[in-house]
Formats: sequence, structure tokens, C-alpha cells
Amino acid sequence: MKPYSEACDENKAPILEVLLRLFRDVQTVLEIGSGTGQHAVHFAAAMPHLTWQTSDMEENHPGIHAWLREAALPNVRNPLGLDVSRAWPAGEYDAIFSANTTHIMSWPEVELMFQGVGQVLKRGGCFALYGPFNYQGGYTSESNQRFDQWLKSRDPLSGIRDFEMLDELAASNHLIFSEDVEMPVNNRILVWYRDR
Repeated sequence: MKPYSEACDENKAPILEVLLRLFRDVQTVLEIGSGTGQHAVHFAAAMPHLTWQTSDMEENHPGIHAWLREAALPNVRNPLGLDVSRAWPAGEYDAIFSANTTHIMSWPEVELMFQGVGQVLKRGGCFALYGPFNYQGGYTSESNQRFDQWLKSRDPLSGIRDFEMLDELAASNHLIFSEDVEMPVNNRILVWYRDR
């Protein structure tokens, strides 16, 4: 049985619409935190010009493999074992995508993720980060506030992150902010490019 995420099913179309523009001239993409694998097969099928590299912690690999086997796409790679708190697999990528990761990590893990992105993203490469974010310490909706409370009730170290703190972290890892794309259900896609 393949794992299934209703959220992935609901957000894949609007995310793809943005990625089709951002990744138009991209050849290699690293997805950080591929989860079930649903996003990988949907996006790679729609963008046959690029190679999509899945990654996640080892315990999520069986589910990703199940989705990849069924899709049988030539441009999706089997998942790399990637735990942001450990050594990253070698490689360089034209673009990096991650969805719904920063709010389930601790802040030190978020810092390590941005450090890793700064190391494996090629100069001029795009980092697209999807999820809910706060602005100047404030929630963008009551539903996001409730979601944040739920996150912290299960893990006090998790929670919706402030855009300003993420952008400061990005800048310290050679990433220049480019755009903030409004998405359905109070989510965003934040876009940075590596400057050097």
C-alpha cells in the first residue's frame, strides 16, 4: 500500500503552476523531504525536461519507492537518505524544492537545512520553499494560528516560522530573496536564488 497525503493531493496543482515557471530552464532538482513521494511523481511527470531527485529520512523511503515504482517515470531518482542534521549527500543541483518542512523541524534543524541548501545549490540556482509562514511575528490567518498551536502541542520545538527570520538565514547562506507567491489555504511559496 502506498502512503497517501490528502494535503499533497490538494496542493499539487497550484504548486506545479508556480514550479512550471520557476523551473522552466532547470535540469536537476533536489526535493528536500519528499514525504510520501506524491509531489515528486506529479511534478516530474509534468516537467519531463528535468531530473527530479527525491530525498528524505530513511524511514520514509519505502513509501517513496512505492509511488516511484507505480509511476515508472524516467526522470525521477530514487530517494537519497537526507537528514539535515547529518552530512548531506554529495551533489550539486540547479534548483531545490521543499514543501511543509520548516514548521515540523526545530529551529536548529531549519538552520542546518538552509546551510545545506547553500552548499548544494548551484550559483544562480533557485530554492522554492512551500508552506505557511508568519510575517513580523504575526499569523496570516486564524487557521494558521490554530495549526501552529497544534504543532507546538505535539512538539514544542516546531511551529510556523517567520519570513523575516528565514530570509535572514537565507542571506547568511548566499541566498537572495526573489519573490513571495501567495498560494491557496494560507500558504506561500518563498523563492530565493543563490548569488555566489
